[in-house]
Amino acid sequence: MRSRFGRFRTKIRTAAAAAVLALGASLVAPLPMAAHAAPVTDYCQGRCSDILPPGENGNATLAQILLNQIFGTQPEHAEDQLGPYANLAGGYQNLTDATINNFFNDASFGVPAGQVASTTSPRSDVTITRDKKTGVPHISGTTRYGTEFGAGYAAAQDRLWLMDLFRHVGRGQLTSFAGGAPANQGLEQEFWRAAPYTEEDLQAQIDWIATQNGERGRQALADVNAYVDGINAYIAASDSGRYFPGEYVLTGHKDAITNAGTIERFKSTDLIALASVIGALFGTGGGGEVTNALSLLAAQQKYGVAEGTRVWESFRERNDPEAVLTVHDGESFPYAVRPENPRGLALPDAGSVTVEPLVYDRTGSAGTAKASAASKSATTTALSANTRGMSNALLVSGAHTASGHPIAVFGPQTGYFAPQLLMLQEIQGPGISARGASFAGLSMYVELGRGQDYAWSATTSAQDITDTYTVELCQDDVHYLYRGTCTAMEKLERGNSWKPTTADGTAAGSYRMQIYRTKYGPVTHRATVGGKKVAYVALRSSYMHEADSVVGFQMLNDPAAVTDAASFQQAVQHINYTFNWFYADSREAAYFNSGANPVRAADVDPTFPVRAEPAYEWSGFDPAHNTADHTPASEHPQSVGQDYYVSWNNRQAKDYDAAGFGNGSVHRGNLLDDRVKKLVAAGGVTRAQLTKAMADAALTDLRGEDVLPDLLKVLRSGTVSDPAVSAAVTKLSDWVTAGAKRRETSPGSHTYADADAVRIMDAWWPLLVKAQFEPGLGSELYGALTANLTVDEAPSAGHGPTGSHAGSAFQYGWWSYVDKDIRAVLGEPVRGGLARTYCGGGDLAACRDVLTGTLKQAAARTSAQVYPGDENCSAGDQWCADTVIHRTLGGIKHGKISWQNRPTYQQVVEFPAHR
Repeated sequence: MRSRFGRFRTKIRTAAAAAVLALGASLVAPLPMAAHAAPVTDYCQGRCSDILPPGENGNATLAQILLNQIFGTQPEHAEDQLGPYANLAGGYQNLTDATINNFFNDASFGVPAGQVASTTSPRSDVTITRDKKTGVPHISGTTRYGTEFGAGYAAAQDRLWLMDLFRHVGRGQLTSFAGGAPANQGLEQEFWRAAPYTEEDLQAQIDWIATQNGERGRQALADVNAYVDGINAYIAASDSGRYFPGEYVLTGHKDAITNAGTIERFKSTDLIALASVIGALFGTGGGGEVTNALSLLAAQQKYGVAEGTRVWESFRERNDPEAVLTVHDGESFPYAVRPENPRGLALPDAGSVTVEPLVYDRTGSAGTAKASAASKSATTTALSANTRGMSNALLVSGAHTASGHPIAVFGPQTGYFAPQLLMLQEIQGPGISARGASFAGLSMYVELGRGQDYAWSATTSAQDITDTYTVELCQDDVHYLYRGTCTAMEKLERGNSWKPTTADGTAAGSYRMQIYRTKYGPVTHRATVGGKKVAYVALRSSYMHEADSVVGFQMLNDPAAVTDAASFQQAVQHINYTFNWFYADSREAAYFNSGANPVRAADVDPTFPVRAEPAYEWSGFDPAHNTADHTPASEHPQSVGQDYYVSWNNRQAKDYDAAGFGNGSVHRGNLLDDRVKKLVAAGGVTRAQLTKAMADAALTDLRGEDVLPDLLKVLRSGTVSDPAVSAAVTKLSDWVTAGAKRRETSPGSHTYADADAVRIMDAWWPLLVKAQFEPGLGSELYGALTANLTVDEAPSAGHGPTGSHAGSAFQYGWWSYVDKDIRAVLGEPVRGGLARTYCGGGDLAACRDVLTGTLKQAAARTSAQVYPGDENCSAGDQWCADTVIHRTLGGIKHGKISWQNRPTYQQVVEFPAHR
């Protein structure tokens, strides 16, 4: 969306005169005051804080957009949380409990009388009160309907344009709604591929909730209907009052002068479309079995079947004994483990795999160039389904805190967008009492936040709930064998067209997307297996069931449903998204891993494609509703009262496969685990100390802290005679001693301390990995393994899965492989080591030559070469290359902030009392 809303100049000039008419119409005229819900006791007693940049106000009139684009002015509350959030990077070292709210909001319930900025009553049974500091809506209702109506009204006040965008993204119709910019095309392609739903499919999910979830399901649907009514009430009011978001004018949906045009009203199926996007982005795991098969075949081709499999498995690190674990007390939770003798494997014939086209032009030809360009743009400038791993959590039990009560610092990393995908709110009404963050358009409940005497949060777990089945084709390319019968694939199409509505000259155009769907899910690849033509299809357990999780979220908001750690765990069991859930009250800290984990047939290896035959199907699989047997709650990783918990998308527990490569000896979870472990050992942990541990990890280069010390050992195992290499070693060593941080010399300096060392590390890592591993693996196998796991994800590495300027970094990379291999060369003990030693063929002197040669190359690279610049930064600007930039999904843009690797929404909580 950045390309669409980043260049408004021509449009601005032509619309400016008409926009002035809207300057005064930016607030809803309040209706008569409503009755408030009964007051509730806030057991946090001022010790709950939160933050969500850039600001609560995500809607702007046309006039406000124009002023922002021309003069840089911000609508009220559009970015007032950005400064405190950014400032923690420079201020955390002197943090105390008393100064936490210099960097966070007071997350107490209610609004003090002197801090009330406005009150709005869209109905007589609900009041929306906003505070002066942040503009967060505090929704207070006397009836359940009125409460949820108010939640919908407040959501539309703050995020109407974003909600409208994403209901179109979920339907694969964004370009028809907002124009054909490459990022728009990439968004709709990425998500429609993951969830290609028809309107009938969306309605079926609503019907399923009503029939399968009892009274809570029926209440959820009533809440959804009230919420949608509230959204539509705001649309009607803002349309007639002309204070609707200005993007509707800039995209041609409304006329600034005549007010002609329509803002389409919402319906309940729109929320299912929204949920499908969120589920695909953050709440799924697994897949990639075809890519896994290709790298396994490459390993077997190089080394033979037995040795090649052993080499491949060592890189897969399924159950690495050195991996950081969330449940670290030794308890085992086996899931998706590798069988001794796997059955039903369907590995492709060499060279036969092709990716199923998604994009076609109107003549029926595959639009591969357009698709790849759009997908690249989406990955690097907007959202991508590959960004599913983020978020972190740090919790310490009361036995190790100064107060004797558990402390939590936790939150989701949902990326940085303008407006933000999440929104803050407080909801108080019959059966609901919570404050926190919710995804815009799904905020009938608080999804991450706090109740009266407890708080909860989540990180993405991404355990494997997606399997690739191999259907044998029959008759032609669009028929397949289903349980012995030749069956036609279902063809799903989505056509899109757009007009040239942007000032940057984006041309009008059209294309269509096409997916073939089978009983086992959508087709992703085609190949041959044993000479027979097949299609690979992706079966996800949450497919057609993204909305089922609503019951779990409803329970989290219900003070009668959640009263302690055990009832919290019972609530999140109803959430089928793959999340790690964390809980804290005054007495207990707890953890539970949610997700619809399918019960697989015996001896099926979910890491690779399997034949689509009854013997290899999920237990109890019913393709009509995509239901199956799921593993019981007792088999999910869980814990109550462990000394501490950390999570940064690392492995959950012993024997629990975390779906994918990169969960070995070095993971960014180590940055949290090492710091919290030290705090716990010392005892007397405070809120400030735990926050400082998070903030310190957020500025640390994982490679510098956990891998570089051993690289320096190899370099110093002999004489370093080259002056350039010697100077680089000194700089890197000094950087390690200083903590391997990527932070400014002083707040606002826009210059890094140890800038040369950071530059050298950034230049060296990709050169080092390639020189260390490619000679031993061979180019084909090395290339196949780097397709499974990217080599590098430094903050400035725009090629990483999260793209550039995304904040989140160091999740994906070859950190563990380099670490294990280098320690093996040094002769140090390695548990779960690689099958072979690669650096210099295992010879220390030869390995030192590899490191010396690549380090010399890296040290010679200039800042302009390492940081080549982009549309946001000049070449050579190291600080800017790392910066976090809020990607514009609307007309308002915000400034850069210094890099920090932390949750987008974050809470700091310590409850001193309980009901």
